[in-house]
Amino acid sequence: MADVLPYKPRTGEIPTDPGVYRFRDAEGRVLYVGKAKNLRQRLSNYFAPLRTLHERTRRMVTTAASVEWTVVSTDVDSLQLEYMWIKEFDPPFNVRYKDDKSYPFMAVTLGDEAPRVIVTRNRKIPGARYFGPYPKVWTVHDTIDQMIKAFPIRTCSDASYKRAMQTGRPCFPGQIGKCGGPCSMTCTIEEHRAMVDDFVAFMEGGDERFSRELTERMLAASAAMDYEAAAKYRDKLSSIDAVLSRSALVLSPDEDADLFGIAEDELSAAVQHFVIRGGRVRGVRATAIDKEIDIAGAELVDQVLQRAYGEGDDVPRRILVPALPDDAAELEEWLREKRGKKVEIAVAQRGQRADLMRTATLNAQQALIRHKTRRTSDYVARTQALTDLQDALGMADAPLRIECFDISHLGGTNVVASMVVFEDGLPRKDQYRSFNIAETTDDTDSMYQVLTRRLAYLDRPEPDPSTGSGTQDGAGSGPQDDAGSETQDGADSESLGEGESESLDEQVVGRKRPRFAYPPQLLLVDGGQPQVAAAARALRDAGHPEIAVCGIAKRLEEIWLPDDDFPVILPRTSEALYLLQRLRDEAHRFAITHQRRRRRNDIGTILSEVPGLGAARIKVLLKHFGSVAALRAATPAEIEAVQGIGPVLAQSIHTHLSTR
Repeated sequence: MADVLPYKPRTGEIPTDPGVYRFRDAEGRVLYVGKAKNLRQRLSNYFAPLRTLHERTRRMVTTAASVEWTVVSTDVDSLQLEYMWIKEFDPPFNVRYKDDKSYPFMAVTLGDEAPRVIVTRNRKIPGARYFGPYPKVWTVHDTIDQMIKAFPIRTCSDASYKRAMQTGRPCFPGQIGKCGGPCSMTCTIEEHRAMVDDFVAFMEGGDERFSRELTERMLAASAAMDYEAAAKYRDKLSSIDAVLSRSALVLSPDEDADLFGIAEDELSAAVQHFVIRGGRVRGVRATAIDKEIDIAGAELVDQVLQRAYGEGDDVPRRILVPALPDDAAELEEWLREKRGKKVEIAVAQRGQRADLMRTATLNAQQALIRHKTRRTSDYVARTQALTDLQDALGMADAPLRIECFDISHLGGTNVVASMVVFEDGLPRKDQYRSFNIAETTDDTDSMYQVLTRRLAYLDRPEPDPSTGSGTQDGAGSGPQDDAGSETQDGADSESLGEGESESLDEQVVGRKRPRFAYPPQLLLVDGGQPQVAAAARALRDAGHPEIAVCGIAKRLEEIWLPDDDFPVILPRTSEALYLLQRLRDEAHRFAITHQRRRRRNDIGTILSEVPGLGAARIKVLLKHFGSVAALRAATPAEIEAVQGIGPVLAQSIHTHLSTR
């Protein structure tokens, strides 16, 4: 492949003005749309030597056959033009938004003669004012039921309204107290419009004013001994309180803001959009994003904001984001034109805003996990993943059993490894194993050691259940777990993680964990060429070259095979890539869990040697200091500050840890 693209423009041809550019393929299809403050500077990044480009960016520029650009007068114009072109051409290499679902909204049809409140997923009703989105449709209905008790506005259909106004007979919802529009014959169109305005004002965050006014009216009616009116105000106030109780006050009562929590990896991202009005979370929306080229951090925030406000819907006065885009000033100006008032984009750094951002980010992380694992929960998707993996790796059969290995350490110390097992694309947690590595030189040596020990199980004889003696029945059936013998010499600790222990009846009857039922068809290691080479060497030395091996490198999510100079690049939408990512992430999680448990056990053993220090005080110490390093660095006075630790015991702990 030539290192210079044939369609690369001459440097002098590209202007230095702001503008929007489009990459097209040979058929003229738009592949990617982007904007730049300086077109020449931005496009030069795409035409750098191909070997220096990110793998997915390289795939985009080599797929393209031409590039074109349009100069605009301001950076704000480039924002608008980029958004319009992305909507028009839907370029495959731009980020792809995949909403988890179609969310229900509460809408007030302000364009009608007598506006009504409805539940809808249609965001294009002329003149409607929307509130939400709501996570569940029943929550919208429940909110409306409470709201019309305080603000009795129309809920009936347009046909019922028209018939009632023509005949002079109340609509059916009005007869049973579920509609308070003019069609219920209890108010005029003007009086109803005023009630609608109050309804909208309350939903936009005016809850403090309405609560205060209703309380004053209730007290005044009670003082005037008009108890019937006081009871009505009380019931309305209760309805308002019921609505407010569903959305806790997370920011100051006068705060109107949208907050975006984002979690991402190389290929995907998840966004949690919190709609905050009057200091309360009025709506939540989750969005999943597939990334084709390398876009992350502030640049991703830029794309998310364009997506959220491109149609100009409900732009708040403040937008809270995890990172400030480079063109934040231009985005603020673009949004100001849509809102008609000043808009501020800020990073949530401290206080209540930072707390809420952490909550949104945590929800985004969980949503990202769901997005990545949803495919593996479907049988068709799992079958497709295994078939794609077979084709990509050139295997004779689909890898029905895959074992993934990961090495974890702390600066070269406390080296541990994990093994997770997937069969038919699903985890087999009862066959997870963790390993302690006593001595090693580097990650490749650790990988070789662990795989050598695991592969040795394939050749062990199967014990005869009738005689207790071993019988050689081949490598096809794995051995009973014999971790105990290896644990005794300190070389190996094969154990299950939290929530992944043997079944209760196995513990009761004293049976050992079952041996591995099948040898793996594929070994997956976390790493690139060096780790794959070490794994291949372990397979050769163990006499099992029939087992395939590959590695997944996190930086570019490329797949490495033994003795190959170039990686296998799976499409970002590939089911096989999602499966390998999940295996890698699960192995990493399991290794970290084992390492943390081992560190806790190690410091617990050391502290138990201190005279007068029991299990309860050890637990308090570990909770107070949080880590072994912090406890070792503490002075006797700092240790003494822990509840239940006296000066003599504190000095003993300090002395004991200093000598270890």
